[in-house]
Amino acid sequence: MAHLFLVKDIAFQAGLSTATVDRVLNGRPGVRRQTEMRVKAAIAELEKQQAGAIGSGRVLAIDIVMETPQRFSDAVRAAFEAEMATFLPGVFRCRFHFAEVMKPGELVQRLDRIRLRGTHGIVLKAADVAEVAAAVARADAAGIPVVTLVTDLPNSARIAYAGADNRAAGETAAYLIGEFLGTDGGKVLVTLSSGRFRGEEEREIGFRRVIRARYPAIGITEISEGHGTDAATGTLAAAALAADPAINAVYSIGGGNRAVLAAFDAAKRPVRVFVAHDLDADNRALLAARRIGFVLHHDLRTDARSAFRAIMSRATALPRTVPASLSSVEIVTPYNMPAGD
Repeated sequence: MAHLFLVKDIAFQAGLSTATVDRVLNGRPGVRRQTEMRVKAAIAELEKQQAGAIGSGRVLAIDIVMETPQRFSDAVRAAFEAEMATFLPGVFRCRFHFAEVMKPGELVQRLDRIRLRGTHGIVLKAADVAEVAAAVARADAAGIPVVTLVTDLPNSARIAYAGADNRAAGETAAYLIGEFLGTDGGKVLVTLSSGRFRGEEEREIGFRRVIRARYPAIGITEISEGHGTDAATGTLAAAALAADPAINAVYSIGGGNRAVLAAFDAAKRPVRVFVAHDLDADNRALLAARRIGFVLHHDLRTDARSAFRAIMSRATALPRTVPASLSSVEIVTPYNMPAGD
């Protein structure tokens, strides 16, 4: 397998031992196909990152760990890769660890492995639970800065949060839906991927506060634990529609929007207004087709830039805690959708 990189660099990128990588590169027997594919993917990632990097200058290798649906992880990957080139001559090398569903114990195990192997920083989207906070504390004690992404762990040792003001985003969604439904009222289906994420909880709190204060004729039905996947979210949405004929609007906090719309279609029920989050590929298509009305978008490249700067501040011995730099929330319609990257 042709390559231009040190075995240790390929091993770091792939999350494998140098001995395993050496076996793959030299075509030795006893290597699983999945392992070979991981090595090939690591080499491809290194080649792509090297194309925009300068040979001189310090290289900061960081790990991005996220429990999130693939449609969002794809958008995050694109944002971080686009921002890497703007930090020359200092060069970031990113290694991505994505899973649509990851139990807290599995995520903690991943964080501990990264800590023991070594890294210049961790960017983390994870549930706000005690065991994850403890893993963040272990990383911080080892001199590894942790930056939370789009959902915060405020009671942990993380050095910064990179993302939007989630409570304000929820309040904005309530305003859009409340003004659209007006005095006719109705009921909003609020979808969360999981109640374990603080960012989603803050969106819901903001949404409920404004609905309760300004639009008391509008009710709320919540579904959760679909993890943003189409299959599980669609099943939960179908059950909610069957149980409540008053549902006529959607505030999608956790994704799975195609499945939610399919549940309305199957029930032959109209959706008067649908507010979603993030301009991923799915939401772009649904917005263009007028299946959803509004997307609350914040620039993931801004979040990536904030994360990079926070990690650089630790590497250059600047203050340990970086002031919050929230990305702004933009209301996107079919008529002002920005061009894709």
